[in-house]
Amino acid sequence: MRLVKWLAGAGVASRRGAGELVLAGRVKVNGRPVKEPWLEVDPAADRIHVDGRQVRPPWPDVYVLLHKPRRLITSRKDPQGRATVFGCLKGVKAPVQPVGRLDYDVDGVLLLTTDGPLAHRLTHPRYGIERTYRVKVRGHPDSRALQQLSKGVELEDGPAAAEAVRLESRLERAAWMRLTLREGRSHLVKRMCEQVGYPVLKLRRIRFAGLTLGGLKSGEWRYLKDPEVRGLRKQVGLDSADP
Repeated sequence: MRLVKWLAGAGVASRRGAGELVLAGRVKVNGRPVKEPWLEVDPAADRIHVDGRQVRPPWPDVYVLLHKPRRLITSRKDPQGRATVFGCLKGVKAPVQPVGRLDYDVDGVLLLTTDGPLAHRLTHPRYGIERTYRVKVRGHPDSRALQQLSKGVELEDGPAAAEAVRLESRLERAAWMRLTLREGRSHLVKRMCEQVGYPVLKLRRIRFAGLTLGGLKSGEWRYLKDPEVRGLRKQVGLDSADP
C-alpha cells in the first residue's frame, strides 16, 4: 500500500495533505524519516509515525488461521511464478501477512494477521513460541537418534534441540515422528533430522502457539475467535501492553 493512501485511510489528512506531510519530513517509517509519498509500506508490519505519534491502521486487526497446502509459497509474490497461499484467502479483504513461513513442500497450521506487533513477537526467538510437527523420515530412528534430537544437534547456524520428540509409528522403510520446537529457524526440522541421519520425506505443522487445524481441510481458513486472539497476545506479553 502506498504511504499516502495509508495516511489518508487512517484519517491523518487527505492524500494531497498526506503527501505534503511526507515531503516536509514529518513522517517516519520504522523509525526512519522518509520523503517519498509513494513509498510502498506493509500495513501488517511497518510502524508509521507522524510528528512522533504512531498511526494505526484504518481497519481493525484481522487474524486468519489457514490450513496451508503443500506446493504453495508463503508470500504475496514469487519470482518463479509459483502459486501463493493468498490464493486460498478468498473473502479476506484486509492485507494480512504470514506469521513466519512454511516451506513450499510443507503443509499445516499457518497464521496470517494485520497485527504487526503480535506477529513480530510470535516469531521472535525471545518468546519461545511452541511449534509442533508430524514428520515422516526415511528409515527407522533408533533411541540414540531421538535422544540426540532432544539433547540438541550442532547446525551451521548454532545448536538446536527439540523440546519433545516421540516416535509415532514405523512403516516398511520410513517412520512418523512428532517434534515440538520453540524456535523457527529456516528449514530447522529438516536440518535436524538430516543431522541425525534420517532425511525428511514429509512434514506438517500441526500446532503453532496453541492453535491447531481442528476440522480445517487443506486450503481452508477461518478467522480466529476473540479468546484465541487474547491467548496469543497473552503468550507474548501483549495482553496488557501497548503494542
